[in-house]
Amino acid sequence: MRAPIGHFDEVHPAAECLDDLVPPVADALRAWSGPVPVEQLLYVDSDPGKADTAVFAETYGPGLLEASANCVVVAGRRGGETTLAACMVPATARLDVNGAVRRHLGARKASFAPLDRAVAETGMEYGGITPLGLPGDWPLLVDAALVPEPCLVIGSGSRRGKLLVPGAALAALPGAVVLDGLGG
Repeated sequence: MRAPIGHFDEVHPAAECLDDLVPPVADALRAWSGPVPVEQLLYVDSDPGKADTAVFAETYGPGLLEASANCVVVAGRRGGETTLAACMVPATARLDVNGAVRRHLGARKASFAPLDRAVAETGMEYGGITPLGLPGDWPLLVDAALVPEPCLVIGSGSRRGKLLVPGAALAALPGAVVLDGLGG
């Protein structure tokens, strides 16, 4: 099988690679019921040492930086309560944490979630966090610019490997809210 973008030695339907994925991501693929067929979600093997977006794009082919989306875990606080949320933004954009994210969460203050907490609560590795398999009570904010994209490169839950997914799959994930201007 060949990937629709990039140059990868190994490309497989993600649902056939469950043993290569962290448990929350594998469970999300097993339970997949979105409008995008699960067969359209692909897994590409990659060097975990080259997982950072810019290095990954340079290593695996032109156009991958523009086709990449990052999953950023944020913490919104109001009073004594903290709400964790995940935000999907183009890799070439900055997440509008203090504007769009804070307003949507109804928080007084929003910031990037502490690394150890994001890793512990998602069951995923830093540098590989993905929106598939997030805790069920988390909001998932998706930048509207991602939704029409035919193929996005996103994390797989670990630093080894990436998922290639249509943008429409992100919008259909549990808890997803599509927002204009999330990535400034």
